[in-house]
Amino acid sequence: MEETPKVQRDVNLARFTTFGIGGSADYFVVPKSANELQQAIEWAESEDYEWFVLGSGANILFGDGGFRGVVIKNEAKHFEFKERLLKAESGATIAELIDATTKRGLSGLEHYKGIPSTVGGAMWQNLHFLSYPHEQTRFISEIVEGATILADGERRHVTKEYFRFGYDTSVLHDNDHIVLEVTFTLEESTPEDVEEVAVENLAWRRRVHPANAVQMSAGSIFRKIKGVGAGRLIDQCGLKGHRIGGAEVSDHHANYILNVENATAEDVRKLIEHVQKVVKEKTGYALEPEISFVGDF
Repeated sequence: MEETPKVQRDVNLARFTTFGIGGSADYFVVPKSANELQQAIEWAESEDYEWFVLGSGANILFGDGGFRGVVIKNEAKHFEFKERLLKAESGATIAELIDATTKRGLSGLEHYKGIPSTVGGAMWQNLHFLSYPHEQTRFISEIVEGATILADGERRHVTKEYFRFGYDTSVLHDNDHIVLEVTFTLEESTPEDVEEVAVENLAWRRRVHPANAVQMSAGSIFRKIKGVGAGRLIDQCGLKGHRIGGAEVSDHHANYILNVENATAEDVRKLIEHVQKVVKEKTGYALEPEISFVGDF
């Protein structure tokens, strides 16, 4: 892939993240198909540039110094159905897939209504939610049939087992393989039943999570501590509303940090470290961030 007008220079990254924070990328590319995504990566590697594939911009904090290399904004969004199988490129958003499957009365994705994620991001973190009636956590891995990935410059078709899914994790945390396309196996239902679950899940999220979380936050900051809850620990330590610079611990859900007034990445990092320090001193628990820190801080 030769450098063309499609390769932009010095693009500010803040507007491509739900946090609204981050410096500029040296180069910025927006592939619209799985083939273009592969070409963008191949071009970056041929130029010996560092590269990073960006999806919906949630669960991520870009550094104030930006990214010295190529940020690839994945907008490969094609998807198609074959009976109960859904094949979707990795830049397709979970939101648009929920709309499409609901209309067809196919169940499986409605559990994630209201969560900002692309297919690639969902695979990376094994997207999950305590779905309606809120008695069972549903993981995206439950409906994955297989995928096409880019590994060491070659396309490979892999089964679900390749991903070694866990809670908030997958094998993608340990390598630089990129998901190009995923096949999901869905269950037959009715549009009405699928819609009911989606609506209930969205309503529950709105009750539990901060109203401005999608626009001003990266999502849950710390990993779940089984049987305890990171947000509960932070709340017990009296840290709701604690603020450093323009970053603030949500007074609605303590496991969210909000960008309330032009926060910098440094503000967020300092607030995360302060929360970790206080929680460790007062409770003995070590909080581990679940968001990704990318670029120069």
